[in-house]
Amino acid sequence: MNRSSSRVLAGEEEHCVPSLSGGTLPLREPLHVSAPAAALQGGPELQQQGRRAQLRGSQRLVWHVQGARNTQSSGLATGVVDFDRNLIKQLNSSIFASCGFLTVLSLSGNNLSHIHPSQFDSLVCVRSLDLDGIEIPNIHVRMFAPMKNLTYIYFKTFQYCRLAPHVRSCKPNTDGISTVEDLLASLVLRVCVWVIGFLTCFGNLFVICMRCCICTENQLHLLRIKCLCCADCLMGVYLFFVGVFDVKYRGEYNQHAQLWMESTQSGTMGFLAMLSSEVSVMLLAYLSLEKCLAIAFPFSTMRPGRCQTIIILHSIWVLGFIIALIPLRNQEYFGNYYGCNVVCFPLYSDETEKPRAKYYSIGIFLGLNVLAFLAILLSYVTMFLSIRKSSLHLSAKTWQLRHDVALAHHFFFIVFTDALCWIPIIILKVLSLLQVQIPGTVTSWVAIFILPINSALNLILYTLTTSFFQDRV
Repeated sequence: MNRSSSRVLAGEEEHCVPSLSGGTLPLREPLHVSAPAAALQGGPELQQQGRRAQLRGSQRLVWHVQGARNTQSSGLATGVVDFDRNLIKQLNSSIFASCGFLTVLSLSGNNLSHIHPSQFDSLVCVRSLDLDGIEIPNIHVRMFAPMKNLTYIYFKTFQYCRLAPHVRSCKPNTDGISTVEDLLASLVLRVCVWVIGFLTCFGNLFVICMRCCICTENQLHLLRIKCLCCADCLMGVYLFFVGVFDVKYRGEYNQHAQLWMESTQSGTMGFLAMLSSEVSVMLLAYLSLEKCLAIAFPFSTMRPGRCQTIIILHSIWVLGFIIALIPLRNQEYFGNYYGCNVVCFPLYSDETEKPRAKYYSIGIFLGLNVLAFLAILLSYVTMFLSIRKSSLHLSAKTWQLRHDVALAHHFFFIVFTDALCWIPIIILKVLSLLQVQIPGTVTSWVAIFILPINSALNLILYTLTTSFFQDRV
């Protein structure tokens, strides 16, 4: 007996088919048809037999349900059809047109390439539907809306559950980030959203206020740090939004999941997260290159002046704004780019993602961000080698050695935290391109903990631990 039918018959709920006389008829053992095992690995003749068996499977599906319908009055009816793993690749859109008496239907494990939007319109009595193992690229809430009595449904992925919000029980019931009840499944994630959001948002606002109050001779460097704090502050705002909507949908998330992921609020959150991350990484690359020029080439005239600095900072913000806005304004090409997961950040690619959206993510995460990270890494390696070379020509003064060691440690932690943030994201994107299944828990921790924590650490590395800030405070 198939999994879905055994679940229903073994205790979840007993289903019966109404007879013509007004009573009920018990469900009998479901029919199961499969191709000969030898046909799966044999030569052309056996493969032909397998194809015939597959065709017979689809035909017997019709014969079985129609035969059961014609025999309801005689007490031989069945409401269970089990076609688990029958090599069925396609179904006629009207194959279930006269099968309104069915209560349990299993199509799991078949290589169906397409399910028609009106495929299940006639199955108004079905209470258990098993589609486990089937990818449904064209899945839509309209497919399951006519099935008013549907109580149990089984999908390949949890993401499909949001398209059947009226169904009481949907499996799998979690993807590691959300459940059918809550937007954030884990208590740890809920706490991290608020704590990291508070540290990131108010920590960067504190640094901006302190920098404005403390006089400094290097106004250009102050302007760069303020821009970085503003970008990181947006990540804190994004996390607050995640926390607010988690509270709003607590206990009934799946009923609102589809509307939420297609909503303007979801797109705005994704826009803020993308803008913050991209502006931040470009500013870090610019700060690293500027500091490298100042340390490795102290007498160079290549260092940008006030006008050039303002132009560069404006260009970084404009470029970040364009990068974040393009998917939001071109949904016919990118689809629901920011609504691909509940945290509204396109970390992982799946089968429903449009090709242009996938290429865009590759260009951003594996192109621009990798180049920015390499620029940061090479800049600090160059600075470290330059300081080390200068120290060899100086007399061995204790204070100078301590200063150089402290500076080297500072450089190391800057590169380490950047690598801790971006290397997991790069690995996730590469694995998604290789179609490797990644647990949702991993994605949630990267989006809610690793990516935002870098925004919180930037204010420590670039402000609170600097000798200038400590001397003034």
